[in-house]
Parts: sequence; structure tokens; C-alpha cells
Amino acid sequence: MGRHTVAASAKKPGRKLILSIIGAIVVVGVVAGGVFLWVGDYLNPLFASAGTGCAEPEELVVVADTSIAPALTDIAEEFDQDSELCVSTEITAQDSADTAAVAASGGMDADVWVPDSSVWLDRMNATASSLGQSQPAVEARESIATSPVVFAGASTKATEIAAEPVSWARVLGGTLPTILPDPEASAASLAGLLTLRAHSAPEDPRQFAGAMVALSKSIPASTSAAFGAASAGQEPVVVVTTEAQVAAYNLDDPTESLVAAYPVDGTVSLDYPFVRMTATDAAGGSESADSSDSADSSDSADSESADASKAELLDAFEAAVRDSAKTFAAAGFRAPDGSGELDIAGLGAEAPEAQTALDGAAQLEILRSWSVLTLRSRMLAVIDVSGSMEEPAENGLRRIDIFQQAAVGAMQKFSGEVELGVWVFSTARNGELDYEELSPIAPLGDAAHSQQIAGVIQSLPARLGGATGLYDTTLAAVQRVRETYDPEKVNSVLLFTDGKNEDENGIDLETLLAELAKIDDPTKPVPVIMIGIGPEIDLDAMQRITQATKGAAYSATKPEDLGVVLVDALTQRSCRPNCG
Repeated sequence: MGRHTVAASAKKPGRKLILSIIGAIVVVGVVAGGVFLWVGDYLNPLFASAGTGCAEPEELVVVADTSIAPALTDIAEEFDQDSELCVSTEITAQDSADTAAVAASGGMDADVWVPDSSVWLDRMNATASSLGQSQPAVEARESIATSPVVFAGASTKATEIAAEPVSWARVLGGTLPTILPDPEASAASLAGLLTLRAHSAPEDPRQFAGAMVALSKSIPASTSAAFGAASAGQEPVVVVTTEAQVAAYNLDDPTESLVAAYPVDGTVSLDYPFVRMTATDAAGGSESADSSDSADSSDSADSESADASKAELLDAFEAAVRDSAKTFAAAGFRAPDGSGELDIAGLGAEAPEAQTALDGAAQLEILRSWSVLTLRSRMLAVIDVSGSMEEPAENGLRRIDIFQQAAVGAMQKFSGEVELGVWVFSTARNGELDYEELSPIAPLGDAAHSQQIAGVIQSLPARLGGATGLYDTTLAAVQRVRETYDPEKVNSVLLFTDGKNEDENGIDLETLLAELAKIDDPTKPVPVIMIGIGPEIDLDAMQRITQATKGAAYSATKPEDLGVVLVDALTQRSCRPNCG
């Protein structure tokens, strides 16, 4: 009879370090990754020999995502007790994001890995390539379980949540308050974003981009933190998660349970592939088990025998896992084909109909966009308050009124970690200066600062007057942001104008371009993002200025297009100045 060892969750490498490695492949030229080397003894605790039934049990080490590790622990215990093989199986719980990064660095010492999505294999391989490592020689076998992506809400708010059918369309439209755990660490969130994109209008990419901006306003560090926020909030809100995570939460007997809400417009399921960490050939031997020319023949025979023995144990354990449908169902998992019934509070008994399999490459593409979008910004907003901003737009509102509406909407989408300051400009606005500082650059998470900026936005109509002092203001704004540069953030100038430079006493365009070139510092980039409002802008001058700073110029021909242009300004940071 074998013996089973129950391992505590593995000590986690620092999440920031792990995610910086993954970030190296999703944000080109933005995030630098380090390499975490897994200490050799991380997954090799000492085994006592007393009472095992055999002198030296063969050890199997299985690293499993934290969501499925408890079920695998129960299966391993029964397998070790019932197996005629002399085996001791250890299940180590670890978040798949961490395991993927460790495996990519070549530091993983395990026989099997069970992540909560096949997308982690794609990320492991991409990360290995970015680190100059060979892709790990793994063998990904079919899924052992699945869990559909759902929305979870506090049970006490279930009636309010169900007052209107939950759907991805409502998330896109901003009518379903939603918390999205960090997609860098949550396969459910990443799959949810892929599903969200599938439901967005293909002819309007800004719809999905705008939804991501809204979801990124608050990013919980973990799914459990998201569950806590959903329960603690006064208003009904849902969390993007899986059935299995809802089941695990409810089975832990919380003070307030969760209920799973199934999207009426369909969902997807996460798979749990059984991954052998060393690929084996048809004969059961390891691909890496070839003898060197200098190896002793007896050593080679011993090595081949050990490989065959390990392969036999892996086959037997995999078979036991695949024959454990009841154990998985009791933990909230569906069968590999998505079928099965569950009897767990908060979940539907019948499996929802899942859509087609998840596309790993598409998920990585979305993750790259998300990573760029959520880079924390440090912006100086520079607003044109010249007299022409009082001109009416086609809808009857003044240009400044349209700007106010768009600015309030943008403020609501920004994370509290975003730093924002506000200037206004027009000729002779502040003595001989064309610009006036109304709010310093500071975090929007500071309630007093956020209220100050809201007050500035409301006061803009009363500040109108003068001509457009564009060039002097642009130069001063770039100089100010560079003087207070924060290397941990994306520093930029966001300038709004409805006209062309009209300051006859200020610098001309060529002088401005020369000064920008003189103060340019590649180690402290300050791109200027110019947004022109209305038909009277000097788009050519705007493009020359933004190209000089590696920024971008946008035109809102109609002032009511300003909200759409703001989404572009936020989401195109990775392609400037050549977004096309």
C-alpha cells in the first residue's frame, strides 16, 4: 500500500515579480521581467518511512491550480491507498499564473501540472521565448474537468441582480456593474474579456475598448478580494468568475454566500488539462532520457527503467483522476465535455450551454491590449477656453458643454491610481502667460483632488475668453510634466483645442518644434496627445507637434464625437505614433 502526503499551498513567489515576467511578453517595451528560479526543494518535502507499507515509495509531484487542488488531493489520497504500486502522491496548490512563469524560467520540479485553462500553456511558452529559454517539453493531455464562466453576486442582492437578465451585452453597455479580477492572474477574467469582445459590434472596436476602460477602473488583486467587494458593497454588483470558484466559496461556509448568474447570451468554459511536465514517447520513455556517449550502459539501463516506472505511475494516476467524476462534481466541476449535474447551493443543477473552445492566441492578444490600457497614467490635461469654445455645435449645445459631458464620463472611468492635473489656456490668460494651472497632477484616488477637478470642469464655461495660445502652452506643458516625471507611470500631455494658434506675441510652429527637439529625452518620454474639437482646427500643425513627441493627433469633427476620441487616446498607447 502506498502513502499519501497532503501538502500545504506552495509558498508563492512575489506576485509582482511573477506578473512582471508574464508582462514581458504582453507589453513590448513597457514592462521589464525578471527570472524567478524555483528552489530545487520547493516541491520535495521529506517523507517519513514509518507505516508506508513499502520501504521507498515512488514520489509523484502534482502542481494544481488552487481551484482544483482540493479535489485532486482527495483523489490522490484514495489512489495511494488503493494502488498496488508503491507510490506517494503530493498535490501542491498554486495559482496557474505563478506556475506558468516558474515553468517558463525552467525552474519547475514536478511531474504533472493541472492549470485552470489551456491558455496558461500558451503564456508559458511565450514567456519562455521572451526569456531566451527553450519552450518546456510538456505533454498536454485532454481536460479532466471544466467550469463555465459565470457572474457571481451576493445572495442578499440576488433579487436585485435578477431584476433584469444578466448578459455580456449589459456589461458592454455599462448597465451591469461588474468587477473583473486581474486578467493577468485570472483565466476566468481573460476568458470573460474574450467573450465580451465576441458580443461587441465588430464594426465598432471602440465599444469593447470602452468596456475595458470601465472594467479597469478598479482591479481587485484576487478573486476572493472581488467576492469580498461584491458582498460588502451597498449596490448590487457581479464578479466575473467560474462555477467552481463560487462552489469553493460557498462550501467554505461564508457569512454571506454567493449565487451564480448565468449570462443569457451564452458563456464559455475553462478546461483543466492534464499536463505531463516531461513529454513521453510511445514506448513510455522520456524524450530527454537518451544516454550520452560517455554514460555507462548500466546507468543507462537504470535510467530507462526509472523512466518506465514513472510513466507507469503517471498513467495509473491519470486513469484514477479521469475515473473520479463524483469527486469533481462534489467540488463544483463539470465533466470534460461540459456535462453533469451539480448539487451545490448557489449553482444551477444543469450545465449551461457553453460556446466554442477558447482561442489561446486571441486571449493573449486581448491580454496585450489590457496590459497597455491599464498602465497607470500621469496626465496633464490642457483645455482650450478661448472664446470660440462658446460656439454652438450641431446639436445645439456649445462646444464647451460637449467637452464637459465627455470629461465627466472619462473621469468616471479612470482608476483612482491615475494621476491627473488640469490647465486651461487662451491668450493672456495668466498675466503674459497663455496658460493657467487650476489643479496640480495628483492621484484621482484622493477624494479632495478628484472633487477639485470636478469643480474645475464645472467652472469652464465661466472661464471662456481670448484667442488660442496653442504653441506657448504646449511647450510649457511638456516642460512641466518632464520636470516632475514619474518613471513608474506613463507621463503625457492631453491637450484639447477647437482652433489654431492665434498668439501673435508667442513662438511660431518651427520654434516650438525646435524647442521640443532640444528638450527631448528618450529616457523620459512625454508624448503630447492632441484632440481637436470642431471644423476649425489646424490638423497639420497638430500632427507635426505630436509626431515630434511620439504622441498622436485626433480629430473630433463633431464635438459630440469627443467621447469616442477619448477612448482612442487611452487605448492606442502601444502603437503610437503609427496606429494608422
